[in-house]
Amino acid sequence: MPSVYHEPELTQPVQLCDSRGNLNPDAIGWSRHPLHDCNLRGHWLRKKRWNYWAITSPTHFFSVTLSNIDYMGLPFVYLLDYETKTFFEKTLLVPFSAGLYLPPEADGDIVFKGKAMPISMVKTEGGTRLSVECPDFGGKPLYADFFVHRPAGHETLNVVIPWSEKRFQFTSKQNTLPTEGTLRWGDDLVQFDLANTFACLDLGRGIWPYQSFWNWSSFSTRLPDGRTVGSNLGAGWTDGTGMNENGLCVDGRLTKISEDVKFDYDRENFLAPWHLHTTVTDRVDLVFTPFYERHAKTDALLVRSEVHQMIGHFKGTLKPDEGGPIYIEDAVGWAEDHHARW
Repeated sequence: MPSVYHEPELTQPVQLCDSRGNLNPDAIGWSRHPLHDCNLRGHWLRKKRWNYWAITSPTHFFSVTLSNIDYMGLPFVYLLDYETKTFFEKTLLVPFSAGLYLPPEADGDIVFKGKAMPISMVKTEGGTRLSVECPDFGGKPLYADFFVHRPAGHETLNVVIPWSEKRFQFTSKQNTLPTEGTLRWGDDLVQFDLANTFACLDLGRGIWPYQSFWNWSSFSTRLPDGRTVGSNLGAGWTDGTGMNENGLCVDGRLTKISEDVKFDYDRENFLAPWHLHTTVTDRVDLVFTPFYERHAKTDALLVRSEVHQMIGHFKGTLKPDEGGPIYIEDAVGWAEDHHARW
């Protein structure tokens, strides 16, 4: 039966794993800032690490990811123009994740020097700089350079999901981060202005089962009164663990939603409207209307993955801890259905 449950809030640094590489019980909980040292060890083939960045503006969606799944590295980049529906995605398969070191701390630098698509994610004063170079991105060179601002005191959603002593995940979801930058693809130049562009980081470090499924959605927007609002909602992969990745961020202040969120959608028609809502209270009640379907499928030996990531608009009501209800209208974001064997 659906219920509101207790999720402990952590306030002090903690190691994710014990000396054997299993889950440290003291690491289970959530925090408003990254506190976990993700000291993964052992569990060969099961360790998964990634930094996924998504950048949304009123006109474009850009994403860059560096992923290390123990036996394979998966850097990938994609770009969507909302108006023309022009889309391209490039994924590299890097055997044994050569050159793809992802650090245990959430704010560590990552630099991938692969000639086909050099990527860097580097912490600098006041934020993070993201850079991508790709000589052949759909037959045209691509260069992207973004600066993700991190306002002082900005809170994020950091959670450990405990499937078992030997299977667990630390996730850091960081949205509503003001961003500015430039993207050049061939002869086309796209400017991302600070007032209307937001970045979201999905950082993962954990020991995963071979087969998994998840729903995930997120958006960041600015209200007419100037406040920033974002949501991070998930389902499937956290079910039955007593922890989840559901939260709201209003002007940099996190509200943890300690109940499940249901994703109602048509698996035969992903472009039909979705309904996302909390299962006990009315704290989250959103309708998501997609306008584009990103369908990505990987089938490479041990790695099999299929994702339907829908890009679209959210509208509805959120109820954070402080203040009254917040009404969302036409917030650009995404919701996805993802099956993986990895």
